[in-house]
Amino acid sequence: MLAGVASGTALAAVGTPVPVAAADTPEAGRPDAGGGRRLPPPDARALRAALDDLAHPRASGAQLRVSGSAGRWYGTSGVSDPSSGRPVGLNDKVRAGSVTKAFVATAALQLADEGRLRLAAPVRHHLPDLLPERFGAVTVAQLLDHTSGLPDHVGLPDMSTAEAVLRHRFDRWTPQRIVASATGGELKFRPGTRQEYRGVNYVLAALVIEQVTGRPYGIELRDRLLRPLRLGHTSFPSAEGYPRRIRGPHMHGGLEREDGTLADVTEFDMSASHADGEIVTSTGDLHRFLSALFSGALLPQRQLRRMFTLPPKQVRMLDGSPARYSTGLQTVTVEGVELWGKTGEQHGYATGMFATRDQQRRLVWTFTPVEPGADPSPMSRRIAEAATAGS
Repeated sequence: MLAGVASGTALAAVGTPVPVAAADTPEAGRPDAGGGRRLPPPDARALRAALDDLAHPRASGAQLRVSGSAGRWYGTSGVSDPSSGRPVGLNDKVRAGSVTKAFVATAALQLADEGRLRLAAPVRHHLPDLLPERFGAVTVAQLLDHTSGLPDHVGLPDMSTAEAVLRHRFDRWTPQRIVASATGGELKFRPGTRQEYRGVNYVLAALVIEQVTGRPYGIELRDRLLRPLRLGHTSFPSAEGYPRRIRGPHMHGGLEREDGTLADVTEFDMSASHADGEIVTSTGDLHRFLSALFSGALLPQRQLRRMFTLPPKQVRMLDGSPARYSTGLQTVTVEGVELWGKTGEQHGYATGMFATRDQQRRLVWTFTPVEPGADPSPMSRRIAEAATAGS
């Protein structure tokens, strides 16, 4: 997210990334929970304990869905609205941040399968007036798997405190302005040689989708994904003129001010995120999307394989660790169980959706951390470990 939330990394430290050879096989639908073994039913006690710890990090509410062929579990903890004390509801909406990227990547791969978008094409082929000539080697595929090497953003507002978020949460950005803030310098590395998670990659990918289809990307994703899957609790604010409010029942995002009081930051102009992380959704809708994606209902196998394939082994993160992002997804191994999915954050919200490739286990969670800049990984780690307990 452009406005100061480092989204999409909450599970990075939970386990170990999957080697490239493992990421390239097997086909979706085949046993792949770790050595082909069967997973035990969900451990209700472990899941309840993980969800009820709203102190690390401090959060006002949480919700978790676990499903799949190995069994189901659903639970909530805390409240959806701290001001009223309303409990968390089954279909409460949230701002799910970088989970947006999984939807954008799916639509891009659909367009590629239709022959309307060439992933190996330079981004400047589609956006010659937006991306400077010195970035001519960057391809669409490199945007989608975060190997573009684009420079860091400059000139962004500080959003590190609740007070700062309140000052800037209604700022209006255009995607072109977002791109301009990240293209003033030189490439950080030769495209395709390293991996660095960058939200601007997906802002550009969405602009490419718009250039190819002639329609706003949010409208395109609505018609390709939301309506066919009947994801009635999911929307892209950009497709609706960026409404500040979340319509219908929703969890409230709150951040603690310096004086200890809680500021409600649910209302937000999501133009600062755009395709980096603007999605509004529910755990139920994410469960349905994840199931459809992994089962092959949204993509043919040759395109779906891209979402389960990491860059070549020699391509590593900037810190030297193995690459962990594929086209639209990320991967982690917890308790010997290989999981694929996506995390996302917005101010006052943290969300994750993951599954084994054979869908023995799917897990979708969301919670509302109240500490500005708090690391959501302790909660994500507890949930992932509880969901794979006894494996």
